[in-house]
Amino acid sequence: MIVYNSELEFELFNTDLVSDWLIDVIVNEGFSDGEINYVFCSDEYLLQKNIEFLNHDTLTDIISFDYTMGKLISGDIFISVERVKENSKDFNVSFNNELCRVMVHGILHYCGYKDKSEEEKSVMRERENFYLAKLDSQI
Repeated sequence: MIVYNSELEFELFNTDLVSDWLIDVIVNEGFSDGEINYVFCSDEYLLQKNIEFLNHDTLTDIISFDYTMGKLISGDIFISVERVKENSKDFNVSFNNELCRVMVHGILHYCGYKDKSEEEKSVMRERENFYLAKLDSQI
């Protein structure tokens, strides 16, 4: 089950479509969906989480806490709406496109994808693009 929460004035577009898409990603990767909680928040809120839990005093667009057990995907994914807006401008893409990229990025981490090395980043980006294309075909 995917749940969406917000720490600020924000509402996700077409939650049913996005949820179905994310569940399709999970299934396509060979997993099943457990409890996945998205929390949309401000830069300040996410910065505090970054400092408190990761000892990083930097802004970020996403922090995920992975509770996956075996093939059952579960976790909390915190997304800074402000960072996503800024990144969408920097990358010259729509806000919704960048938001979905970040959302699927968190899921892909839960499926075992990493992004520390350049090679890992390349694989992660390819999977993000693959799944974003699937979503685009549904919109």
